[in-house]
Amino acid sequence: MSELVLALAQVNTAVGDFKANREKVLAYIHRARDAGADLVVFPELCLSGYPPEDLLLKPECTEASMAAARTIADDVGDIIAVVGFVEGDYDTFNSAAVISRGKIRCVYRKVLLPNYGVFDEKRYFGSGTHNLVLDIEGTRVGVTICEDIWFPGGPMEEQVAHGGAELVVNLSASPFNRGKHAYREKLVEARAMDGPVVIAYVNTVGAQDELVFDGGSCVYHPQSGVLARAARFREELLVCRVEFGLLRSSRMLEPRFRHSLTDYAHDGMRVCHLERPAHAAPVQVPRPEDPPVLTAVEEIFEALRTGLYEYVKKNGFSMVVLGLSGGIDSALTAAVASEALGPDNVTCIFMPSRYTARVSGTGAAELARNLGVRLISVPIEGLYEAYGTALSPELGGGESDKTFENIQARIRGNILMAFSNRFGWLVLATGNKSELSMGYCTLYGDMAGGFALIKDLLKTQVYEMSEYINRRAGHDIIPREIIERPPTAELREGQLDSDSLPPYDLLDPVLEAYIEQGMATSEIVAQGFDEALVRKVVGTVDANEYKRRQAPVGVKITPRAFGRDWRMPISNRMKGGC
Repeated sequence: MSELVLALAQVNTAVGDFKANREKVLAYIHRARDAGADLVVFPELCLSGYPPEDLLLKPECTEASMAAARTIADDVGDIIAVVGFVEGDYDTFNSAAVISRGKIRCVYRKVLLPNYGVFDEKRYFGSGTHNLVLDIEGTRVGVTICEDIWFPGGPMEEQVAHGGAELVVNLSASPFNRGKHAYREKLVEARAMDGPVVIAYVNTVGAQDELVFDGGSCVYHPQSGVLARAARFREELLVCRVEFGLLRSSRMLEPRFRHSLTDYAHDGMRVCHLERPAHAAPVQVPRPEDPPVLTAVEEIFEALRTGLYEYVKKNGFSMVVLGLSGGIDSALTAAVASEALGPDNVTCIFMPSRYTARVSGTGAAELARNLGVRLISVPIEGLYEAYGTALSPELGGGESDKTFENIQARIRGNILMAFSNRFGWLVLATGNKSELSMGYCTLYGDMAGGFALIKDLLKTQVYEMSEYINRRAGHDIIPREIIERPPTAELREGQLDSDSLPPYDLLDPVLEAYIEQGMATSEIVAQGFDEALVRKVVGTVDANEYKRRQAPVGVKITPRAFGRDWRMPISNRMKGGC
C-alpha cells in the first residue's frame, strides 16, 4: 500500500467528563469512517481531558478512562482509531490505545515525560519501556505522544530506524503561548526531515483553567512539505491522503535512516499488524484548504476569548460581572467578555467615588452602549464615609494614605461579590500583568474575582489589544477617551499610575526580560536599561509574590505566566536579584 487516508480529530474534551468525551470520540470516529479514512488519530489524554492533574491520584479516574476506551472498541467498526487515555497497570501511564474491529489491538505508553513549566507528568505517570509500530497492510506507522518528538532521538527515531516507520503520528496536548504555534510547525518539519518520515501532529483545542489549547494540527511530508493544516482554536476533522512513493524513493537513494541512532533503549519494538478498512469505493479526498494565518495580536485575542468561554462553560456559569471603571483594563475585559459570551451575559458595574472623574463615567457609559452590555451604577461614597467614621477612632484621619485608598478598592470588591452571590455570576478581575508584577493592586479589592482574564498581558499589550478590537470592529468599540487618557486608579485626588510606577513603555520591557526571559539583573542592565530602574523593578516584583499567590487564575499568554509557570518562594533572602 503506497498511500493512506488519514484523519486528525482535533477535539475539545473536558477533564473528568468520561461519558461526554467517549461520545465525542465515537462521533468523530464515525465521521472519519464516512470520510473514507483508514486511520483516525485523537489528541493526548482526550478521554480524560488534559491535564487531569491530581484526579490521576484517584483510582477511579484511571478505571473510568480504561472503561471508556473499552467501550469505544465495541462501536469502532473496521477503521483504526488511535485514542489518548489514562492506562493503569503496575503503574499509571499516559497512553495511546490503538482500537479496531471491536478490540484494543495494542497500546503505546508515552516515554518522554515533561516536567517543566506547566507540566508535571513525572508526578503522575511512569515512562513507557516498549516502542510500537503499526503495520497497516505493509505501511508502517509509528505512534508517539507529545514530548516524544520534541527532541532528536528517542522513540520516533527508533520507530523509523528499527521499525521502518514511514508515518509517525503524534498525539499532543500542547498549551498555547504567544509564538508557540510557529515553533511547533518548525519542530514538526525538523523531525520529519530527521527521519525522513511523514509526521502527523494532532493537538487538542479548548481550555482548562488557565491553559488554552490552540489546535493547529498538521501533516508534514519531508519531500512534499505541508500536506494539511487544521484551523486554530476550533474543533476540526482534518482528512488528507498521504502518499509514500516519494518518501520510499528518497530512502532508497539516500538511506540515512538506516544509520539513525537513539540514546533511548527500549525493552523491545512491538509491531502490531492491522487490517485496512473495507471501503465500498475508491475514496476521493481533496487537499484541505489552508486555514487563515493569525497575527500575534489575533492569536492572543483568540486565546483570551477561548479561555474565558471555556472557563465559564466548564464551571457551570452562564453570566459574568465586572467593575467598569472607565479605564482601559476593565474596558478590554468587558469587550472580550462580550465577544466570548454574548453581551446579554455580561453585566458591568460602575462604582464612582469622590475621586472618580466625569470622563470615567462618560467613557464607561459609552463603552457599555457600544458593547450592548448592561451597566449598573452603584456609588460608593456613602460606604466610604461609613468606613472612615467607623475606623477614625483607631486609625485617625489621613484619607489620602494607602489604607483609605485600599478601602475603596475593597468596597468595590465586596459589591461585585454581592452580585455574584445573589445571582450566581462569575466575577472577572481586571488587573494586568504589569500591575500584578509590581504589586500595584489591592488584595481583596481589585484582585477579587473568580477569573482574571488579562492577568498575563502587560499594560502595553492591553493597549495593543484594545486598538485591535477597534480595528476588528471597523469603529471605536473602546472609546478613544479611554485609550488616550493617562492611566489612573482614581483612589486619591489627581492620582496617576506614573506616580507609583515607571512609565509603562520603560517598565514593561524590564518585566518581560526578568519574568518571561529569565534574565539576571546584570543582563538586563547590559541591554541598555538604567540600573537604578532595573533594580527597583526586580526588587518590587520579588517583594510582591505574596499577593500573586492569592490572585485568581487567568489565561496563560506568555511562556512564563504567574501561577503554574512561576513558582517563587514567598519567604526568601534573594529578593531583588543578585
